[in-house]
Amino acid sequence: MKKLNQESIHGLIPKRKDDSYKGDYGRILVIGGNESMGGAIIMATSAAVNSGAGLVSVATAKTNHIALHARLPEAMVLDWNNRQALAQQVKAASVLVIGPGMGDSKDSLELLKSVLSLVTENQQIVVDGSAITMMAEHQLSTPKAKTIYTPHLGEWERLSHLKPSEQKESLNQTARAELNATVVLKQHRTEVYFEEDVWKNQAGNPAMATGGMGDTLAGMIAGFLAQLENSKSAVLAAVYLHSHIGDNLAKKQYVVLPTHIIEQLPFTLKEFSEN
Repeated sequence: MKKLNQESIHGLIPKRKDDSYKGDYGRILVIGGNESMGGAIIMATSAAVNSGAGLVSVATAKTNHIALHARLPEAMVLDWNNRQALAQQVKAASVLVIGPGMGDSKDSLELLKSVLSLVTENQQIVVDGSAITMMAEHQLSTPKAKTIYTPHLGEWERLSHLKPSEQKESLNQTARAELNATVVLKQHRTEVYFEEDVWKNQAGNPAMATGGMGDTLAGMIAGFLAQLENSKSAVLAAVYLHSHIGDNLAKKQYVVLPTHIIEQLPFTLKEFSEN
């Protein structure tokens, strides 16, 4: 297992070219946020925007629209019940995130199935939170798109059928191969499983143990995937910088909130792009 540290991501965050426009930095669609978990989709979308993605849209329950417009005017918002508009946005996206705050209702399941059937091998999709749970419970197959699952340990148990005592590197890698996807296994020291190797994050701290951290990471991964040509580099950079920012903030804070990490993202990316 390789160590994921600051040296690992040296040079991965590029300087922006002078001749740039928003289309150069990807088109993301974030799907989630039911009537009671709007905060999850706001954090995931905010993380994607603050990671530098060029165009970010979010499909969510209508009750979340006012809050999203107020907190994040940079993102376009649509009603996830408008399936025709949603299908158009799915087809237009280069990267999708599905699951943050989505819930596991019958309607959410039908929405998940619809999105998974629409994505193509030319797209990338981050499957998080409720979407992981529904895929495990209903035995849904990994879609055609290049897929990144971001489970915590409980979600990984449901998805991999591995008991906590069995969640070791070799068995985890076997389960990843069966899924035909990249797996970001969130824990005290997050592990990232690719086809060719496994990485263990060396950053992170207990001040980050609060709700919304996973939603923020999912949005960051999408934001990096939208901009970096190498998807492996994008995932590794997002995982490390998420915890790196948390470590820096924890030097002066008892608790590090996801919104704190999101606020620091543009400054940290500037620093890493210049060094």
